Amino acid sequence: MALPRCIPVLLLQNGALVKTVQFQNPKYIGDPLNAVRIFNEKEVDELVFLDLDASAMETPIPFRLLGEIAEECFMPLAYGGGIKTIADIRQIIQIGIEKVIIGTEAIENPEFVKQAVMEFGSSSICVSLDIQKSTSGEYALYTRSGTKLVKGDPIAYAQKLEQLQVGELLIHSIDREGTRSGFDLDLIRTLRQAVSIPLIASGGAGSIEHLCQGVESGATAVAAGSMFVFHGKHAAVLISYPDHVSLKRIYSSIQRK
Repeated sequence: MALPRCIPVLLLQNGALVKTVQFQNPKYIGDPLNAVRIFNEKEVDELVFLDLDASAMETPIPFRLLGEIAEECFMPLAYGGGIKTIADIRQIIQIGIEKVIIGTEAIENPEFVKQAVMEFGSSSICVSLDIQKSTSGEYALYTRSGTKLVKGDPIAYAQKLEQLQVGELLIHSIDREGTRSGFDLDLIRTLRQAVSIPLIASGGAGSIEHLCQGVESGATAVAAGSMFVFHGKHAAVLISYPDHVSLKRIYSSIQRK
């Protein structure tokens, strides 16, 4: 059985690193290349970059910046934001990025996902599902960086994507994103019961215990942004990553499912 991965998720806007809370109010936190160098030293499992402008504002994919990131990065790398065509995916992979994360286009054009899987293989294709829980406890799916509501059941979309043979689902909990209050464990469990493909839990992680809980609930990987770029109650910018002892705790969580 594969060990769960622990993945920093970094947000890009205008070529800079930013961090949001519930997909809103981006705060500048630094230069992406410097962040990559630090994460290289910490030997992280995988690194994910998501471009907010390319997702929500439909600005061009920052291929030049992605090339610079790929040159610096010594770990598996994934990118999402504004991916709409097979040519986009081909160029991203040629740059040196192993995996693409498709969001809006996967929901609005499932045939595109099918073509992408056929062209590049399941392991290169991840789909991001941005899901928000209402005050009544119901889940809703959003696209375009959480700005456009999608009709239909998010779980049904996940099952459809599994049928299309995508390699992985990145599950963003919008209402918990940036809060460091813990993952939506009910959402993870529900999705785990509905699909068998790998799930990356994202949105809400603030402690090693939260990461362990995500794995125990069925995630095959756990992702975090704020936890790895902020420190202390005043959220000072400080890039970090779990040490080997903490990672062993996360890995052992898979045995307690």
